[in-house]
Amino acid sequence: MKDKGYEEALKRIAYCLEHKISSLDLSNLNLKDLPLEISNLTQLRELHLFNNNLQTLPPEIGNLTRLEILDIENNQLQSVPPEIGNLTQLEILRLRKNQLQCLPPEIGNLTQLEILHLRKNQLQSLPPEIGNLSQLEVLSLDNNQLQSLPPEIGNLTRLRVLILGNNQLQFLPLEIGNLFQLEALVLENNQLQFLPPEIGNLIRLKMLSLWDNQLQSLPPEIGNLSQLEVLSLDKNQLQFLPAEIGNLSGLRELHLNDNQLQSLPPEIGNLSQLEVLSLDNNQLQFLPPEINNLTKLKKIYLVGNQFPDSFFKNKALSCKIVYEKGKEYDI
Repeated sequence: MKDKGYEEALKRIAYCLEHKISSLDLSNLNLKDLPLEISNLTQLRELHLFNNNLQTLPPEIGNLTRLEILDIENNQLQSVPPEIGNLTQLEILRLRKNQLQCLPPEIGNLTQLEILHLRKNQLQSLPPEIGNLSQLEVLSLDNNQLQSLPPEIGNLTRLRVLILGNNQLQFLPLEIGNLFQLEALVLENNQLQFLPPEIGNLIRLKMLSLWDNQLQSLPPEIGNLSQLEVLSLDKNQLQFLPAEIGNLSGLRELHLNDNQLQSLPPEIGNLSQLEVLSLDNNQLQFLPPEINNLTKLKKIYLVGNQFPDSFFKNKALSCKIVYEKGKEYDI
């Protein structure tokens, strides 16, 4: 005997079929199974199934060939049936907070897809066919178990947002440099030891998050990212910055806490738009005089370095220096 949630789902499906409604919401019904009758709703353009207990999707889901939005967030899916590839009109697919360990190759048939959310699953790899999603603009894959990305990721030339934080990535494919439209790239909390020079091809990038990796240096090509506004490099192993860092003329925030920096290049003074500079817990004993050129700087964080007391008598800086936890030195 099916529970109340299942019976309610059957009622909504019947109503939707009778009235030829194009949107169906079966969310929050505690469904463990999806009624097979749903396959009759070939007119559907939106199907919302979030916050249930679905462990599988029936192959019949592939009959809904007019679907444009499919939301299956916060269920218990361990896999997606190959028939998902029949949904060639799909524009938005949300699969966050499931237990997916892999994606079927047929995912590559969704050539109209613009947004794909897969965060908080158990994905260890992506099929090469992911590169067929030529219309994709947003791809979120944070909080999975990815160890690498297929080279075909570089085919997603319309991608604007790529979120890969909290995975196990040790390197990026060179093809990452083909994502010329990318504006936000999130790679925090991975195991990256270096960045490929091709990162410099991402000239539209506005936000680059790389905190909590194992980076020991940055490629000079980082200086090509002239539209970058926020660069987060906290919790790495950086010992120096390339002179090309000074080319980031649009940078507003530069976060470098918890590295091994002993000095900053004079070119840091070229960051004319910089408002926040975070340098806590490094090995700095001095700052270059060019730091005084940063006339828009509002705060500079210097906790846990090796500055002599005389440093804080510098009257040229017109910003707040945070030099001890909880204390600001206003000069």
